[in-house]
Amino acid sequence: MKKLFSIMAIAAMVFAGTCNVNAATAQTVQSNAQTLTTAATVTFVQDEEAAAEADEPQGWHQELKQRFIEGGPAFMGIVLLCLILGLAIAIERIIYLNLSTTNTQKLAANVEDALNSGGIEAAKEVCRNTKGPVASIYYQGLDRADEGVDAAEKAVVAYGGVQMGQLEKNVSWVSLFIALAPMLGFMGTVIGMIKAFDKIQAAGDMNPSLVAGGIKVALLTTVFGLIVAIILQIFYNYIIAKIDSIVNSMEDASITLIDMLVDYKNRK
Repeated sequence: MKKLFSIMAIAAMVFAGTCNVNAATAQTVQSNAQTLTTAATVTFVQDEEAAAEADEPQGWHQELKQRFIEGGPAFMGIVLLCLILGLAIAIERIIYLNLSTTNTQKLAANVEDALNSGGIEAAKEVCRNTKGPVASIYYQGLDRADEGVDAAEKAVVAYGGVQMGQLEKNVSWVSLFIALAPMLGFMGTVIGMIKAFDKIQAAGDMNPSLVAGGIKVALLTTVFGLIVAIILQIFYNYIIAKIDSIVNSMEDASITLIDMLVDYKNRK
């Protein structure tokens, strides 16, 4: 009887131990499954975020920067230098021309009033206190007024040419950069095409993947050269239009000054 109870007790202990082991194993498996599920979820979310970032369109400045880097530093750097120098000269000319612009009608009225009230010296004082090429031309004409109207007219014409040269100073450099930028781009394109054909010759096979990169780089140089030329052309046309406007004002003001001097001489 005691043996029977002993056997039953041992069996009960073995069964209880087996149950505990199974429960622990089940908990371990469940924990591992949860860990794998969490890791898979995190990986899936990261993949989705990466795909979303890849699909997100880049800004135009980022795209421009990327294309500029892909074009290579050799010709892209020279084209960029043309843009920087051309813009620097264009901006300097625009500031100078805007400061040279004066109200010629108001200046002519002030000079005429001073000439009638105080004579030549009073009119010259008005020109000294006024900025711009028109006031300078007026001053030169009034300074020669004592020598006669013809001498004053010659002084106005001569000094008008000097002022026109000052207005057009360094503008030819802008036109040079306008012509140079696309030519550099075309040169980069030709060199890139030569390199692409060299790759074809070396491989002995017409494989598009061999030449696609070279052709892409070659075309990028042309695109950036044309962009630089377009930007500088806009500034150049504005500068030329501004110079023409100031020159027309100078010519009209010169005629008005000669008429004023003739009337002044006749009244004397």
